[in-house]
Amino acid sequence: MLMLTFTASLPQLRPPSCSTPSEKPNDCPPPSGFKLSFFYLSMSLLVVGAGGILPCTLPFGVDQFDRNTEHGRRALTSFFNWFYFTAAFTLFFAITVMSYVQNSISWPIGFGIPTFLMLLAIVLFFLGSRMYVLVAPEGSIFSGIPQVFVAALRKRRLRLPHSSLLYNPPQRSSQFITKLPCTQKFPYLNKAAIELPGEVNAENSNRTKPWRLCSVQQIEEVKCLLRIVPIWVSGILLYVAFTQQWTFTVLQSLKMERRLGHFSIPPGSVGAFFLLGLAQCVPVYDRIFVPSVRRFTKLEQGITMLQRQGTGPVISVPAMMVEAVIERKKRNELVDGGGTAAMSVMWFPPQLMLMGITDAFNLVGQIKFYNKEFPEQMQSIVGLLIFLTFGFSSYLSSFFVSLARKVNWWGGKDELGGR
Repeated sequence: MLMLTFTASLPQLRPPSCSTPSEKPNDCPPPSGFKLSFFYLSMSLLVVGAGGILPCTLPFGVDQFDRNTEHGRRALTSFFNWFYFTAAFTLFFAITVMSYVQNSISWPIGFGIPTFLMLLAIVLFFLGSRMYVLVAPEGSIFSGIPQVFVAALRKRRLRLPHSSLLYNPPQRSSQFITKLPCTQKFPYLNKAAIELPGEVNAENSNRTKPWRLCSVQQIEEVKCLLRIVPIWVSGILLYVAFTQQWTFTVLQSLKMERRLGHFSIPPGSVGAFFLLGLAQCVPVYDRIFVPSVRRFTKLEQGITMLQRQGTGPVISVPAMMVEAVIERKKRNELVDGGGTAAMSVMWFPPQLMLMGITDAFNLVGQIKFYNKEFPEQMQSIVGLLIFLTFGFSSYLSSFFVSLARKVNWWGGKDELGGR
């Protein structure tokens, strides 16, 4: 964040300014290799930092609750909703207040404020370190995933014995590690736990050939990942719609009327309506919907996590239909107006708020579903799966956009739909 602030503050790190206003970026002198390298390095450090923070924040918060008590389980249920509500509120502040500061006041100040807030977050984080529940690491699950498949493939011709005869050593630490029982789902993988002579050290019961023998615990953790693949893939397809709306509303707003009286809405702030719908839905769901439905379903969470996730895509359908109607109207005005539209960006709130409600149902439901399906030692994977969903949906969205452009180009249409 500090390096990114320097790129906006120091003239030695900024691209040279254009001598005359021009709509063509190629007419402006390009930045030097050093300036680009400094900028790319700052972005790379942001990626590395986000990779350590984003997937781990949620499971670290989950570790603070005792799931063996009823009070802890109830508090954890609310924690998921309020965690996401807080994140959405923070993002709302970023794309409204900070976007206005950057566009209307100063880019150095706009980058400097979040840099200072990140420094403050570091200080607060370490001040509370004595109060945290800290779970000691037990190794990486990812190193064992290929071992399970390779071991099962090597022993594919062996007959599967009773589960009690499979390699199932005791856990090194049982305080925060859930011992998973052997299941018959994906029975082919259980062959990886068939013990053959020479594969286990007789003195300490440790494996001598990890690529030929895997424990039942290791296999069951891989099964946990396989079971959620359909849910995860459906999330990728759903978030293609999110990516399309979030990206194109910003681009569309550049050609639309953004003034509200004497105030001009920054293009990056249009997505605030999405977060507004999300922020309104989460408290209503947690404090009104769940207690009301719980009386009939007798479920602590009101409805099942699969029902909550399925409600999200259902709501996204009318949201995209509204998006299509507005896009058709805007496109017609652009054609008639020669590239400008008199439509106001206030046409966007209905569709964006509907997608915010979709997110409140689907994403929070996914997080809670993953945390229920995974044992404690796999909780950090929850955040990883969520952000992988965002990443793959962005790539898939880019593919669809490129495909649409090629189809339009083959048809001889320009960007405004003319010939």
